[in-house]
Amino acid sequence: MDLSRKTAFDVLLNMEKENSYSNLTLNRFIKQNKPENQGFTRELVYGVLENKLLLDYYLDALIKSGIKKTGKKEATLLRMGLYQIIFMDSVPEYAAVNETVNMAKRLCRGREGFINGVLRGYMKKEIPLPKKRKDFLCVKYSFPGWITDLWSEQYGEDMCENLLEASNKRPRLSIRVNIMKTNPDLLTELLQKKGFDVSKGRFSGRILHVKGTGLLDLKEYKEGLFSVQDEASALAADMSGAEAGDYVIDVCAAPGGKTAAIGEMMNNQGTIKSFDIYEHKLSLIKEQADRLGLKIIDTGIMDGSIGSVYLKEKADKVLADVPCSGLGVIRHKPEIKYKEPKNLKALYEIQAAILEKSSEYLKNGGTLIYSTCTINDNENGNQIREFMKRHDDFKIEAEKQFLPVEDIDGFYICKMIKKG
Repeated sequence: MDLSRKTAFDVLLNMEKENSYSNLTLNRFIKQNKPENQGFTRELVYGVLENKLLLDYYLDALIKSGIKKTGKKEATLLRMGLYQIIFMDSVPEYAAVNETVNMAKRLCRGREGFINGVLRGYMKKEIPLPKKRKDFLCVKYSFPGWITDLWSEQYGEDMCENLLEASNKRPRLSIRVNIMKTNPDLLTELLQKKGFDVSKGRFSGRILHVKGTGLLDLKEYKEGLFSVQDEASALAADMSGAEAGDYVIDVCAAPGGKTAAIGEMMNNQGTIKSFDIYEHKLSLIKEQADRLGLKIIDTGIMDGSIGSVYLKEKADKVLADVPCSGLGVIRHKPEIKYKEPKNLKALYEIQAAILEKSSEYLKNGGTLIYSTCTINDNENGNQIREFMKRHDDFKIEAEKQFLPVEDIDGFYICKMIKKG
């Protein structure tokens, strides 16, 4: 059995059963593959996830009882086989079918004939996409109706389709240069000598886009010369304007990318209080700090929506990177789009509470950064508008909404100053 396909099967089945995150599950399983085979596994996993509704639409037309009544193992194999037939030009159709059937013989014995018939049925049958525009968009780009409705309402129909298309594209690998240890030009030269293709970021001076394999195996990564971080995420730290000697509070800090980015800006001078609601996530912040050589980060447990009276008016800078729907980072975690929207109202309330509590920690003249990795205005601009209605003691200094169509994560950042 082909190991790269078997690993993809294990990842997809595990996600189906446990509702786990793609990046974490893939990293856990892919270690059994040789490095040269890992690209195929990643392509297959993310390809199936990105196109799941489209694949299921075709499979529903080919299976009398529909894909939902098909066993999880068979459904996973069918999606994998169909994805290879439709999208992977490097895999001949006969090979896609044969490899999938061979896997079925081992993984769901007795069902290989059914799987063979369905895949060959697709190759013989032309299945048109829906004619109604909303249904067409949902199927073609594999997005649920509530997201297409939301984006059509907030951005217009044309931009909605652009967002759907951009959200299905694979993101570039971006790294943040640790400016305490090196600079972008030196790191670029070093990586290029090692065979990596490197280009500068568009918005942040300390971001580089890198092409190549084995980046995180480099001694330069282990020695803390750089971290993996999307450009939009780094900009949330950049916009804080943090500098040496500041007292900074990061309210929802894990896994610690923005905390670390701010620490580097401060050149290891000052204080950063990094909080998270989950104790087990604090170790992620500490691991980053240790690798990067940051000594000024102090971690602690806190529910940002409840806050702490002990932090009142202590900070020069506060970062509230609140929990959100994640609609701006579907490029990284395509499974996000299949989550039910039933808890959005509760999420909005949590965001508002965190923003309110975060504002209490600032000294007069201090800076408050509110950020999300979503492109839903109810979580972004609307939260700020409601906050400003209650707070004439704050003014907005800068506001940015990044969209995936710019080849950057969908991200909202608002910089506010406390008057006085």
